[in-house]
Formats: sequence, structure tokens, C-alpha cells
Amino acid sequence: MDNGIFEVILEYINIVFLLFTIVLFVLFTIMVYLSTRNSIHYRNKNSFGDLSKIMASPLAPSITIIAPAYNEEATIVENIRSLLSLQYVNYEVMVVNDGSKDDTLKKMIDSYDLEKIEQEIDPNWKSKPIRGIYKSKQLSFSKLTVIDKENGGKSDALNTGVQLSDNKYVGCIDVDCLLMPDALLHVVKSFYQRTQKRVIAVGGVIRVANSCKISGGMLEEIRLPTNWLARFQLLEYTRSFILGRMAWGRIDSLLIISGAFGFFDREIVMAVGGYDTNTVGEDMEIVFKMRKYMHDENLPYTVEYIPDPLCWTEVPEDLKILVNQRDRWARGNLETLQKHKDMFFNPKYGKLGLISYPYWFFYEWLAPLLEFVGFFSIIVFIYLGIINWDFFIAITTTIYMFSVMISFYAILWDVYSYNQYTKTKDLLTLVFCAIIEPLVFHPIVVFSAVRGNYKKLFRIKSGWGSQVRKGFAKV
Repeated sequence: MDNGIFEVILEYINIVFLLFTIVLFVLFTIMVYLSTRNSIHYRNKNSFGDLSKIMASPLAPSITIIAPAYNEEATIVENIRSLLSLQYVNYEVMVVNDGSKDDTLKKMIDSYDLEKIEQEIDPNWKSKPIRGIYKSKQLSFSKLTVIDKENGGKSDALNTGVQLSDNKYVGCIDVDCLLMPDALLHVVKSFYQRTQKRVIAVGGVIRVANSCKISGGMLEEIRLPTNWLARFQLLEYTRSFILGRMAWGRIDSLLIISGAFGFFDREIVMAVGGYDTNTVGEDMEIVFKMRKYMHDENLPYTVEYIPDPLCWTEVPEDLKILVNQRDRWARGNLETLQKHKDMFFNPKYGKLGLISYPYWFFYEWLAPLLEFVGFFSIIVFIYLGIINWDFFIAITTTIYMFSVMISFYAILWDVYSYNQYTKTKDLLTLVFCAIIEPLVFHPIVVFSAVRGNYKKLFRIKSGWGSQVRKGFAKV
């Protein structure tokens, strides 16, 4: 094969990457515009009104917070204490002990004076066997219910909680997440602020709690993480939640609610059969499924999104754990896209089928694979001496500058909206992270996504991976 054919192939590849880059630039520009409009609208809409009236109202709806727990003996008591201190009246905390092998159950029984009770269980609901249901003997812990069951994974534990709940709404969270005291007030307001559409789900921003000071299950001081991996993830989360998901919320096309903080209309969750226990991306899949159900039934509905910093969680500080996490996300993404492939460019599902699903397909799934292939293609072209250096330098510089600019805007808008990090040193650190992230952190994310897709496509068995946490810093 002569150089002429190589040059033709290279030209076609250049065109493909150029068009792909232009489309992404346009999409991200539109996304920034939509997220800004939605943030301003949210601020104006919520600048008046007293949330405490919701808590005091006898009409306030009932909510069950479902928190799966597996081998959480070190932090379970404090985590439950935090959940029991939320500013709301009509709610229940349901901790599902998913077959823990340590003393998680014993810690809960001893600390909260629990005793086993009798409760009727639907034998037709699919979940691993329940070994016992516990309530506290003390009135002060009357909101707490503990379910002890055989291990079946997070999805199975959530399904158990949904089935045993009697309340109108269910909140599915990670047991080690820290919720702000007024979190449920914001959630309830989001469920009830619509009059013509049924709100079937409410999601929210996830904030990074690494290095923050925690006392008695309460956030005492917000600090920038000291670990560099955590800092990069903080920047990534800011971009994703403040810009990305706000934009999708603006056009009512949000297709994912984080598993760490998601609230749902229990009736609709039950109607679609609960969480899929055969995927590691259950938080994304349940939203796909609920949205499809409402479309198929021709019912007016919406999914709400709360940009207020209501939920704080610890992100991985170990490279291996981070890669495992992103590997799992990639597999869950692909599993969900495969399962709901009938939505792809299907006008029946409106914006979901024509905009949201294609975005997830081309950007969330395909883009990392193209980046990976493109990297090795460049190495081959350099070796063969046929690379167009002018084009390569121009497009690489443009992409880099654009990605840094998006990160700068996310930092700026977060400061304007919520001003969580007030120290000049912290803001300069985030700016530095934005400058080096495309060169240092992004390749790790791409590698993890490629590894996850490889495992899924070639049917290599892999579960959740290690999720070891250091625990929050305490005063």
C-alpha cells in the first residue's frame, strides 16, 4: 500500500474527527447556555417561600429513605444518626442490611435498641430472602426500620426497601452519604411544584466531602480535598452536575439520577418492576425504564433536578478504586443502552429518543472509544511519517482550550451560584486542576471506560469492585 492511499485514509479520518469535534463543540455550547438559563430560573423561582411550612404542614407527603448497607460497621451508627436528624416530620429511614459479613447488624441493634417484629411480606416480589425486620423499642428512634436480608447486591436491597415501604415516595441513597438537614424539604417542594405534569423522580447535585469537617453527622466546614484525585473528581462533578444535568433538566430530558441521591414516585417504581438486578448501572436504568413507561402509557410527567448542594459523598482517593468505579460506570452505561436500544432515534419517545439517547450513545459511550483509537492512530501515522502536523496541532489545541474554558465556566458559575469554596487558594487550585486535567486525569477516565466496554463486550465477568472508603474527617 503506497503513501497515496495512506494519505486518502488519513484525510477521511481527519474529516471524521473534525466533524465529531464540531458537533461536540456545538452541543457543549448549547449545554452551557441551557444550564445557565435553568440555574437562573431556579434561583428566581426559589428566592421566595418558606420551606419550613412544608415540614409543618399536615398534608406533607410521606417519604421512605432507603439506604442499602454492606459491611458498614465502622460508620453505620453515625450515618443513621445523621439520617434521623433531617428537618422533616413524615419520613422513615429504612436501612437494608444486605447480608453484611461484619458486625453491621449488631452495631445497629445495640446502638438503637432494635427488636425483631412481624410484618407481612409479598411472596411474589422478587428479592433475596429477608431474615428479619427490626424496629427500635425507643420512641426517639421510631422513624428507623432495619431490614436484614441475604446478600443480593444494591439493586436487590433497594427493591426490598421499595416493596416494604408504605409511603408515597422513596428516596434511594448511599448509606454513607451526608444529607443536608433541609434536603427532604427541597425534595418535597420539587415533587409538588408542578400542577399539570406528574413528577416521577427528583435528582440532585452530589458534592465531594473529602477533607470536609464532619461532626455528629453534620457538615461543619467545607474544605477543598487535599488528595489530587479527589480534586479532579470535584471539578468533574461540578461540570457534570452544575452544567450537564442542569442543561438536560432544562429541556426535561434527564436520563440519569445519581444512585447517591435519588427520590422516586413509589407507584411508578412498582409499576416498572423496580430496579434491574442484572446491571451495575441500576441508577441510570431505572430512570430509562420509568420514562419509557410514562411515554408508553401516554401520561404527562417530568423529572425534576435540584442544583442545591444537598448531598455530600466521599469520592475515591486511590487510583485502583477510581478505575474500578469508572469501569463499572462504563459497563452500566452500555448495559442500559443495549437494553433500551429501541429508543434510539425513535420519535415515539420525543426528545428522549431524538436527543438524549443519541447523546448518551455518541458521547458517553462512543467518544472514549474514539479517543482511544485516535491516540493509537496518531502513533501509527507518526511512525509512517504521514501525519498532517498542522491539522493535528490545530485541532488538539482547539479541543484542549475548549475543554479548559468549559471547566473555567463551571468553576465561575459554581462560585456565583453557591460559593462553596471561598478561599482564593482553593479557587486557584481548581483553576490549575482545570488546566492540567485534560492531560492528567482525563486519560485515566478514557482508559477506565475502554476497559469497562472491553469487559462487557467480551463478556468478562466483573462485579462492583472494591469500594473501600477512608471515612469523613471529624472535628
